[in-house]
Amino acid sequence: MTLRIEPVQGRLRLSGELRCEHLDQLKAEIERCGSPVVLDLEELSLLDIEAIRFLNECEAKGISVQQCSPFIRTWMSRDRKLTAARPHKKKGRAG
Repeated sequence: MTLRIEPVQGRLRLSGELRCEHLDQLKAEIERCGSPVVLDLEELSLLDIEAIRFLNECEAKGISVQQCSPFIRTWMSRDRKLTAARPHKKKGRAG
């Protein structure tokens, strides 16, 4: 199954599978909708880690993520905690 993106009155209803190869298409749809946009995940059945991180980025930017299943919400929360706990790489000078 692939991803289906259906614009409905300021919402983007996502159905099927959201994987890293769909993210550029979804970003374009979000930009087309303007602000504020709501991502409706009620019919989303499968995601990968890149999609989870993208959804976390969306929420951080003020994009509402609604109607997602408990397993998606839990995964998003766990990834946020892991990202926050991960030490940040410092940019150093070479040479």
